[in-house]
Amino acid sequence: MVQFSIKSSGKKLVLAALSLSLAAVVAIPCNASTASAASDNKAPSTSTPTFSNATVHDPSIIKDGNTYYVFGSHIAAAKSPDLMHWSNFANGYTTPGNTLYGDLSKNLAGSFKWAGENDADSKGGYAVWAPDVIWNPKYVNKDGSKGAYTLYYSTSSTYIRSAIGMAVSQKIEGPYTYADTYIYTGFTKDTAFDANSQVDKKWTNTNVQSLIDQKKLSAANPAWFNDNGSYNNQQYPNAIDPTIFYDKKGKLWMTYGSWSGGIYVLQVDEKTGKPIYPGKDGKTSDGRLIDRYFGTKIAGGYGKSGEGPYIQYNKDTGYFYLYMTYGGLAANGGYNMRVFRSKTPDGIYTDAKGQQATWPSDADSSQYGNKLIGNFMFGSKPGDPGYGENFGYVSPGHNSVYTDAKTGQLFLVFHSRFPGRGEEHEVRVHQMYMNKDGWPVVSPYRYAGEQLSKVSDKMIVGDYQFVDHGNDTSAVIKSAQSIRLNEDHTVTGEVQGTWKKKGTADAELTLGGVQYTGVFVKDWDQVSQQYVLTFTALSSKGTMGWGSRLADAPDAQVVNDVYGDLALGNTAEVTSNLNLPQLGSRETTIAWTSSNAQIVQTDGTVNRPESGSSAVPVTLTATIHKGNSQRSKTFTVQVLPYVNAKLVAQYSFNNNLNDSTSTWGQGTLTGNRLDATVTSATYATYGQGVQGQSLVLDGQSGVRLPNGLIHSNSYSLSLWVKPETLTTYTPAFFGAADSNHWISLLPRGSAGDNTMLWSGSQPWYDASTGLKIPSGQWSHLAVSVDNGNVKVYVDGKETFSGTGFPDVFSATNDASFGLGVNYWDTPFKGELDELNIFSGALTPAQLAKLSAR
Repeated sequence: MVQFSIKSSGKKLVLAALSLSLAAVVAIPCNASTASAASDNKAPSTSTPTFSNATVHDPSIIKDGNTYYVFGSHIAAAKSPDLMHWSNFANGYTTPGNTLYGDLSKNLAGSFKWAGENDADSKGGYAVWAPDVIWNPKYVNKDGSKGAYTLYYSTSSTYIRSAIGMAVSQKIEGPYTYADTYIYTGFTKDTAFDANSQVDKKWTNTNVQSLIDQKKLSAANPAWFNDNGSYNNQQYPNAIDPTIFYDKKGKLWMTYGSWSGGIYVLQVDEKTGKPIYPGKDGKTSDGRLIDRYFGTKIAGGYGKSGEGPYIQYNKDTGYFYLYMTYGGLAANGGYNMRVFRSKTPDGIYTDAKGQQATWPSDADSSQYGNKLIGNFMFGSKPGDPGYGENFGYVSPGHNSVYTDAKTGQLFLVFHSRFPGRGEEHEVRVHQMYMNKDGWPVVSPYRYAGEQLSKVSDKMIVGDYQFVDHGNDTSAVIKSAQSIRLNEDHTVTGEVQGTWKKKGTADAELTLGGVQYTGVFVKDWDQVSQQYVLTFTALSSKGTMGWGSRLADAPDAQVVNDVYGDLALGNTAEVTSNLNLPQLGSRETTIAWTSSNAQIVQTDGTVNRPESGSSAVPVTLTATIHKGNSQRSKTFTVQVLPYVNAKLVAQYSFNNNLNDSTSTWGQGTLTGNRLDATVTSATYATYGQGVQGQSLVLDGQSGVRLPNGLIHSNSYSLSLWVKPETLTTYTPAFFGAADSNHWISLLPRGSAGDNTMLWSGSQPWYDASTGLKIPSGQWSHLAVSVDNGNVKVYVDGKETFSGTGFPDVFSATNDASFGLGVNYWDTPFKGELDELNIFSGALTPAQLAKLSAR
């Protein structure tokens, strides 16, 4: 679950005859915990796997009888007999007549009183997120009988005002009846209200007061509040994403949390399903926080990326495994899964590098935790099977884990988006294996009912597509590299090293000087429609390395495959750099020549003619070469000239808030939020600005600009910024169609504290510059959005370029805009000067002029 977010929501076929011996498709290491018998959900060895897909965000898995169930956000749920064929059975937010909750509004009214129904970010709807269902045999029902399905859910109205409640049923498919609400967050010291909300956030309106009355808590904790009385979400959690687990002694626990102050854990009373609050504050032996109400902190904090905790004990390794997801859930948010482990349910949780999951305040969270799966794409080079069909995952995350009680098989259950398919998402299940060091490694392909089999060295030798998932959290899709595992146990290709197999299928590889430990496995490749040998292994850097073997092919066939796949897209109207691949499948080289290198260079760089010039045709020739085979392919491209962006408004702040173009009205002064008001402002004296005077903001106020200032999906903005202080999420410029669709230009963002353009919350988009502008001096920031293409500039230099940027403003002529303030965060303190708004994308000449002093 992402901060501020309301969770939403090919192929080149190489057919091959399959021998019976290839139908056994999973190999495990000889020391793995998985038993040697096939699971009770295996596919027949002679069958071709088929799949039925379901859409459930944040799926939490439970098996009941012979059926697997996943429950997820937005009251979505699906079931399957075999982890391969899924069908949805819930009906979302329908009410009354809700599949899981009956009359949703009335049933969950106890939680909705605090958050989640027609309030703030859930205005006009609901926000019921990330449930977890277990069968609790010791739960005492109202009639005194024992045993119930208990469903723990979260409701939310803002990035911190949330609640965790529980509902019960005697049937796994419901309906579930509300029991109580147990954890509240986002409360304030005194009466306060969020935008678009009538909920008084004062802490006495939560269950804390009743716990004090029951003498389970002595008092409210003063540390819950910042100096101004707001909720201290840098130290304390956001009450979402609850999951329930048993420890090795059979005691019940709940872990929960997202971003904000991190992930917490509480023991649970099995008879009532209620958390057992510590009652008093303290520290663990290693110095972690124990809060009287929230429990023990086990991971995360300080507003850093990390959410969706899921803990499971593994009896074979003796560890509790904490799974988390980092990043933003949208297709461009970089969602990716991580894992830590501990010998005790309440920590210390550490990763393979020995790093503690409760990172320090200045940490880059992406460097913590073993990364399981992130954005990747097989078939990413011309000539590869599946090239052009974008086979891979985008923003996979918020997982649960299932362990087969009979076989010990491990399954990773998660949702994923896909390259080129926008926000569409589906449930995916991958089998996992424990490597020799007791860390889970994830099979590269989705589970296909596979059995166990032995792998020989002869089966391993061949060409592979290789992906290392890295340890970053970004929208970058990891493309496959070409490597070959040779008979002499060397690895050649784009990455060099060595390989060896031990025992049944243990894999040990050294690639690029990095050691990987895992297994060789046979998986079903849906692109080639055959079983292929793969490897999955954890590196010494805590990253997941995947290899997928390609069918043997002569050089001439590979060259022809590359020739057939090589394309440049729309060559008639070229306005941006071209992707000219230098490598094809299996290390095939592609050399380019250009008939006019001043316009199109051989690396794909495009230098467009100046505004007012004519289009220029350029001929590009690709020579494809592998071994003794070679072919050439020619393309003619038409490069269009620049078109100047049109100035729409200019605010120079020379002792006023006027638009000097006279197109728009003057700005108005605000308080510490965009919708608050004040009566005075302070201006810098003449000469302190970049040009003339500058606007000085004191950290308590801002400027509201005219509504509708931007109302298309092709626009630019340019602004000089001189922060006195740099605080996370504080905007220099802010624009919002509504509370879920906005952009924010942040001198200090959430991605490594770097300056960034941020958009949210449906969907999220992080356009990080990769650098931090300084305080106390002027920096020039500029943004160009051109129908989904986005560029961010700092001091005239391009620092971010991306695609898929959300269209925030096209649907309205009444969007709100502000300087220094938004609806939620700390206002800007410092100086602003020379705000220019344009229709269209800035040209290099325009940018150079705007950024010059």
